[in-house]
Amino acid sequence: MMDSGWVLALSGCLIGTIIGFVARKSHFCTMAALERHWYASDDRPLRAWALAAFTALIATQLLSAAGLVSIEKSFYLTEPLPLAGAIVGGLMFGLGMALVGTCGFGALVRLGGGNLRALVVLTGLGLAALAAQRGVTGHIRKALLDPLSIDLTTVGGQSAGALLSGAVGFDITLILALILGCAGLWWVFRSSSFRADRGRMIAGLVIGLCIAAGWVITSYYAAHTLDPVQLEAGSFVMPVGDTILQIITVTGELPDYGVGLVIGVFLGAAVSAFRSDDMRWEACDDARELSRHLLGAFLMGTGGVFALGCTIGQGVSAVSVMAVSAPIVMISIAAGARMGLGLLMEGTPFSFIADWRATDTKT
Repeated sequence: MMDSGWVLALSGCLIGTIIGFVARKSHFCTMAALERHWYASDDRPLRAWALAAFTALIATQLLSAAGLVSIEKSFYLTEPLPLAGAIVGGLMFGLGMALVGTCGFGALVRLGGGNLRALVVLTGLGLAALAAQRGVTGHIRKALLDPLSIDLTTVGGQSAGALLSGAVGFDITLILALILGCAGLWWVFRSSSFRADRGRMIAGLVIGLCIAAGWVITSYYAAHTLDPVQLEAGSFVMPVGDTILQIITVTGELPDYGVGLVIGVFLGAAVSAFRSDDMRWEACDDARELSRHLLGAFLMGTGGVFALGCTIGQGVSAVSVMAVSAPIVMISIAAGARMGLGLLMEGTPFSFIADWRATDTKT
């Protein structure tokens, strides 16, 4: 019988291939979604991302209620809540995302089409993530950020459902998830232009369901094997670093679900690009662009570890388990991205303040 480690990796590769294919086909990218929302008044890509998050939320919580997943053991819900890391890491990740033009997930999708800038980003991101988790910047995290974490055990834990259930005296986790999920889906589908965009609609639904499937797969193997299995659904920071280690070292440690997911996203994006005749080699134009991508990769890899996730990890996977860290990290990422875009496009990271003042003056 095949070792459970390889089964997990192959399962992740299969799920990742599906995600990578639909993401490349529909141009699913959180950075592009934010940029189009802010600068082009087009919120269809943002609604596609929200659709993935709310689909994952509803599907995951229904599966949890049925006993098919063990989300309470997810590292997004393990104590304590890294509040300082969520804010500082989110800002770093968002700024790096703006400098690069995409996140780790988007870089994998771009690499599938032959973008060598994405290879530079992924290499830098993966190495920075390893350093933040196990190396020199990890010491900075432990000294400055970890002491500012908050222990929520006494009030129910890091799940919004557990917190509210503790406050009212009975379990309303599923009820809360359905209310939040349905309200989110109502906002997503109230846009007629988004309802007409079948490609983005399908991508959001498929990616959300794939995240839920990740919880099922890792929960199943955690319960049916003696080997330690990390419960995960989708993140593209530390798994990128783990993939690099798997490529360059032979330690006897088998690849896990996250490594399989990373490889699968690349393969799925490559298949999609090939089928669409959209494969072409791209590289940095000059040293200035290369340095900007390296800096952005470092900020994303370091910030992603500090914040325990990225736009997919915190923005979709953590949302699906109703982790209180998810909105904190995503607001921080959005703020960092907005400052980064302001710096690149308008010469100041605080251009959004002037925009708000101008809007208030008009109203």
